[in-house]
Amino acid sequence: MNLLYSNDRPGVHAPSWYAATANPSPDRPSLEGKHRADIAIVGAGYTGLSAALHLASAGYKVAVLEAHRAGWGASGRNGGQLGTGQRVEQADLEAKVGEAHARQLWDLALEATGTAKSLISQHSIDCDLKPGIIHTLHKARYLPDARHEVDFMAERYDYALDYLDKAALGEIVESPAYHGGVVDPGGSHLHPLNYALGLAQAAENAGATIYESSEVTGLTEGAEITLETANGAVTAPQVLLACNGYLGDLNANVAGRVMPINNFIVATEPLEEHLTRRVIANGMAIADSKFVVNYYRLSRDNRLLFGGRESYGYRFPSDIKGFVRKAMLAIYPYLADTRIDYGWGGTLAITMNRLPYLRRLRPNLYSASGYSGHGVAMATLSGKLVAEAMQGQAEKFDVMAAIKTPGFPGGPAFRSPLLVLAMLWYTLRDRL
Repeated sequence: MNLLYSNDRPGVHAPSWYAATANPSPDRPSLEGKHRADIAIVGAGYTGLSAALHLASAGYKVAVLEAHRAGWGASGRNGGQLGTGQRVEQADLEAKVGEAHARQLWDLALEATGTAKSLISQHSIDCDLKPGIIHTLHKARYLPDARHEVDFMAERYDYALDYLDKAALGEIVESPAYHGGVVDPGGSHLHPLNYALGLAQAAENAGATIYESSEVTGLTEGAEITLETANGAVTAPQVLLACNGYLGDLNANVAGRVMPINNFIVATEPLEEHLTRRVIANGMAIADSKFVVNYYRLSRDNRLLFGGRESYGYRFPSDIKGFVRKAMLAIYPYLADTRIDYGWGGTLAITMNRLPYLRRLRPNLYSASGYSGHGVAMATLSGKLVAEAMQGQAEKFDVMAAIKTPGFPGGPAFRSPLLVLAMLWYTLRDRL
């Protein structure tokens, strides 16, 4: 079964609040016949679109092949959080890779959020960008670690976070589920699909060509690489695989280290003002401390966009609204009578170490994926880094590629059942 078609209509965005409020975007033609390009990219999500924009701006002839629509995958369905840092906390990152490498990764993470914000400003992308993310703590025993993180980041990285005790958090988020939190003023949140559509338009304005409804069904390696679709082919000296959770069988190396999982979001009816003040008084986004993270924020029309819960395999739950509603009411029981207007799922990709997997698979074949739920900023940056590497400036790309990414035990065939067992354990741990 193919994840590209397991849960969605071909060439149509998921039935989300994002799609319902998307900025106008043209229907782009599918690939017909044989073409040549300087660089070909598989996937029109943040990674592929960012790479296309940066390469086309540098004068390269770029062709992007997308199986459905620009921004169709995780880039157009996610929680919209533009988080600071890597997916792994900085102190833990130092323990994993050493202080010197961790500092390089921190600098790149700051460049990631800066790049996204700069592109939004430079290309006038209308995507509801707003400041602030709060990391809420669902266990009291996490409070000392949170205090330490605030002090650690201030002393070691000169980065200011704000600690909130239970009372202070309660002034912002009225919920029985939390004991405190940490505010990241440098984080932001946005309308993810409109951000992706804005990147697509900017890439086209720079000269890139995006082919929609053009699934890549074959890849022939060599001094030049040929990408085949149902009705055509593109040959290019350099190729980027920017598929994330929708890679399929295009490359076994990546498939063994980057695993697709499904995550889900609901959008409530517009909330009255007295409820928005109780849900998130300051308008920031929220991500909690559970292993299977709950993440949520208010939309521009005052809906609660609540994401949480996961599934593994090819099929989404039959009742996404009910599936996510349970998690939402555990945080906000007073929303029990609130109508849910939208429910949708998407497929992202994780790695064993929860860090991005960037590799030069061949001298002329690159891959960037595995953002593990932290892709709005890091995918944008990764596209930029691949673009630089293809132009002979690989220093920053090599910092990311130096991360050791273990393969999933048993490879692609066994990674899903093993992950299910692991996630059952973490879910139980969260509850206890």
